Amino acid sequence: MDSKLNKSVRTIEMRGISKSFPGVQALDRVDFSIQSGRVHALVGENGAGKTTLMNILGGVLKPDIGVISLDSKDIEIISPHRAQEIGISFIHQELSLVPDLNVSQNIFLGREVSGRLRGFLKSDFMEKRSKEILARLGLDLDVRRLIKDLNAGEQQLVEIAKALNSEAWVIIMDEPTSALTEAEKNQLFEIIRQLKHQGIAVVYITHRMPEIFEITDEVTILRDGKHMATFIIENTNERDVIKMMIGRDVGSFFFRGRANVGETVLEVRNLTRKSLFKDVSFEVSEGEVLGLYGLRGSGRTEVARGIFGLDRYDSGEILFSGRELNVKNPLEAIDTGIGFVSEDRHKEGLIELMSVKENLCQPSLPWINRFGWIEKKRENDITKEYVSSLDIKVTSFEQVINTLSGGNQQKVSLGKWLARNPKLLILDEPTKGIDVGAKAEIYRIIESLVEEKIAILMISSELPEIIGISDRVLVFHKGEVVAHYRHDEISEEKLLLSASGVNSIGEKEEIELETKG
Repeated sequence: MDSKLNKSVRTIEMRGISKSFPGVQALDRVDFSIQSGRVHALVGENGAGKTTLMNILGGVLKPDIGVISLDSKDIEIISPHRAQEIGISFIHQELSLVPDLNVSQNIFLGREVSGRLRGFLKSDFMEKRSKEILARLGLDLDVRRLIKDLNAGEQQLVEIAKALNSEAWVIIMDEPTSALTEAEKNQLFEIIRQLKHQGIAVVYITHRMPEIFEITDEVTILRDGKHMATFIIENTNERDVIKMMIGRDVGSFFFRGRANVGETVLEVRNLTRKSLFKDVSFEVSEGEVLGLYGLRGSGRTEVARGIFGLDRYDSGEILFSGRELNVKNPLEAIDTGIGFVSEDRHKEGLIELMSVKENLCQPSLPWINRFGWIEKKRENDITKEYVSSLDIKVTSFEQVINTLSGGNQQKVSLGKWLARNPKLLILDEPTKGIDVGAKAEIYRIIESLVEEKIAILMISSELPEIIGISDRVLVFHKGEVVAHYRHDEISEEKLLLSASGVNSIGEKEEIELETKG
């Protein structure tokens, strides 16, 4: 396969592709081309048509009109099986691995090699071939390890190996770094560079602008189902791509004004939970955004969960508006005036088969019922207020939540807590998995909350976001707060070095937290 790919350039062209669904023109005469040995970014807001276009390429959907050609010959891709025959593999954001099978069994999933005896597989051959594929990617992974025992980065790489085993020369990656640490992301990027060198074409779908300029060769921008432009990456910049995606100049996209802070709302003293975090102390005040930054597993989310009563802590104390707080469960935290927007809105933030109204009113249920019956007027009033104030795009209050775009789902996640009039709002990765236009709206909402003197505790892995939104940033490393920066002191370099456990000259440092006043 390698030698064949290296001999000539292969190309897939999609010309004039249109696709409509009842009431929606998902794609309108879109052009898109893929060339072997190139990494091509496909970007656009949620609903721009990216997934529809790739589902047509992957044989999941048929276009209403338009032509697809392979090496200048028109073809039809009538099924996922046909796409695989052509050499197209789609790695979805939700990986398609079987947790209780091992690495080699997953690499050969659907392509198992039978042995001489009926019902038996050539396990030795499959393991040997899996090792060869992984070695091609520069990986030394035990092919007998179960998928459920691998981290997110390793699972992502098994998906790539699985695609190579199907002899794919086009690999579509949908938000491939959404669940990866910085180290795992860097490893993935090195693998993508190797794939490119071997003649593989990669279609890279992401909302993360810096990744586009780090790893891709060209970028195609979709907006409202239309092809806006395709650029060689050296000929454009982040600002222009974002402007073309959302149809306006975002200006100081990540940045907000600085408000005068009020009274202290939350004070955490020496909070400790064995093996997760130790002696964590900080405070956050009215009208202030305190950012928590650190690598995945550094303890930042675990501390937030302890404050909200989702998890217990072993020692330390929490003061809320000057009074000692010892919540035993989230209901007590809500009653106190704390809201928590979870990182995983699908598993923890929303009930996906329930309506917008039911989700918006969920935390308020204990306060809007009489003798076990929900007061419909109060339920409708809450829904109307936050659908309007947060500009949540819905067809009706009864619309099922999982039919909304990611950005609108996230607004519902925020709105359900705002309905409780919180004094403190904990935001864990508030813009994860949403497009740049929706991010800008979330930032505007955060700004309005700050103006209303709500204290914000924000966890984010995106450096421009944590720098632009926060008044102060605490940096976590291995369960401890190792640095504390005011807004005028923050830089990407400082945050990354501190999160890695070193200071600007590469030495371990003990940083004493500043106290207010």
